[in-house]
Amino acid sequence: MAKEGQPTGLESIAGAAKTVGTRGPPPVHLWNPPDCGDIAMRIASDGTWFYQASPIGRLGLVKLFASVLKREGGRYYLVTPVEKCGIVVDDAPFLAVELAREPDGQGSECLHFRTNVDDWVACGPEHPLRFETEPATGGLKPYVHVRYDLWAKVTRSLFYDLVDLAEEREVDGVRVVGVASAGAFFVMAPADSLKDPG
Repeated sequence: MAKEGQPTGLESIAGAAKTVGTRGPPPVHLWNPPDCGDIAMRIASDGTWFYQASPIGRLGLVKLFASVLKREGGRYYLVTPVEKCGIVVDDAPFLAVELAREPDGQGSECLHFRTNVDDWVACGPEHPLRFETEPATGGLKPYVHVRYDLWAKVTRSLFYDLVDLAEEREVDGVRVVGVASAGAFFVMAPADSLKDPG
């Protein structure tokens, strides 16, 4: 329990995050502080961060909180070396909002994704793409790995870009459609499932 006059919860996390510096995200995966309960923060499926049901309009503050975000046991937390507070994430904590294609220096192409908090991710073996089936529609939802157990949902417009880049290959004896990046191939779906029945 914090002493009188000391900041707690959100204020404490914001203050601690500011002291970490600007050389990339802090090593939250190495921190294992006590759980201080939940705070009234939520990341909506459209990437908007809310605190006490009000959107956080300052991108700098969102970036600050995003830098100390951690997933643990299927739950999301804002973490400092001395405390962690649970938050709600409706889908994925980040959105992939921009796509750049560049040569990877190995004779193929690398897809680079920018997130809504301005992190750039080079898609490849260390930062894979995954495609999940939307239960309600049967459509695909793509995600790209950002760091540790944190993913960014690829926006619809970028998904169309990925569809344009998709190619058909045989993987383990099955014809599939997928996307290649940095020497890796990420399966979207079996080729037969995407054929036009008409």
